Amino acid sequence: MSLSKIAKSLSQSATLKLNETAATLRAQGVPVIHLGGGEPQSKAPADALTAASKLLATGEVRYAPASGIPALKQAVLKYTAEFYHHEVEPKNVIISSGAKQSLMVALQVTLDPGDEVIFPTPYWVSYPDMVKLCGAVPVAVTPKEHPFYPRISDIEAHTTPRTKAVIINSPNNPSGAMYSAEFIGDVVRFCEERGLYLIMDDIYHRLIFDGLKPISCYDFTKDLGDESRLIVINGVSKQYAMTGFRIGWAVGARPLISVMGNAQGHQTSGASTLSQHAALGALTGPQESVEELRSTLEKNRDALITRLSAIPNIRVPKPDGTFYSFADFSAYDTDSVRMAQFLLEKANVVTVPGDAFGLDGYLRISFCGAMQDIVEGVDRIKAALATMPANK
Repeated sequence: MSLSKIAKSLSQSATLKLNETAATLRAQGVPVIHLGGGEPQSKAPADALTAASKLLATGEVRYAPASGIPALKQAVLKYTAEFYHHEVEPKNVIISSGAKQSLMVALQVTLDPGDEVIFPTPYWVSYPDMVKLCGAVPVAVTPKEHPFYPRISDIEAHTTPRTKAVIINSPNNPSGAMYSAEFIGDVVRFCEERGLYLIMDDIYHRLIFDGLKPISCYDFTKDLGDESRLIVINGVSKQYAMTGFRIGWAVGARPLISVMGNAQGHQTSGASTLSQHAALGALTGPQESVEELRSTLEKNRDALITRLSAIPNIRVPKPDGTFYSFADFSAYDTDSVRMAQFLLEKANVVTVPGDAFGLDGYLRISFCGAMQDIVEGVDRIKAALATMPANK
């Protein structure tokens, strides 16, 4: 079969592959514990379900405008004002089929073949392949001082005349690290000075712990007009536990958002009208569910970190947010794929190899599941590791 060079360069999503593996094993009756997932186990907000049900009851679920229904755009405007202290207009917003599509379309309309896109490691698994799909070159940057907390000097050292964009994900998937205001400010100013697009992947920005507050990238920018190259990505999947509804959005300069709307119109038309009404219900209804989820995740994190840290030779920094920990298993095996396979076979526990995130020797272990699964899963990991000697 003749395939394009880009198609041949792509790899299967490590997280989706593991989800399939876990589902297959469970169907076979294997008592698998899935600690590799990225889906909160809580239910979607009642207002989201009610809004979707009301529309569904009419039987008139039609096409939506390519860039989103007006009411949901208005809700995103209010969201942006509340959490980013920044006023925007409907023409600054596009609604997509998930934050992933918002990010993908942003890359497609800003990149030319051969352009380079910088992002720190560890990075979300899809960044490299999304950049490749645009014919561009992913440039992963490993921080020198601390593996989870980059500095502006790390970004500067990898910037070339071909650099077109920088992607920042904070709090970070997979490490849970929340970047400092100083670093965010440095990146915003650096990208403005160099004329680079800055894509802020803020999908976890309300799921943070220990009293930390979300950081608004707009607090550091000088250019908020039509020439701005700042793009903020967000959505309902994580904070409202609405992963299956597939609704995300991007906020950016009006000319950019307009072109993104054109591109999206040729890809998928508008996002699902039913899902957009559900997202509208979530954004405009009571917000207690977000705090309940955040509080539950913080308790789960504490339980996970306490137990993981008690395992000899495992190093696991305390996550600032998200629902992931990124634990260093290199004392047992520096090959994270082999390590994950060992735990799956020996302990029936699913984890995600750090290699998929750009840092080998680590495993991403999620704490968004049930507390019982977290406790038993770590106990299984400890028992399995006790059967293999540490390398150092």
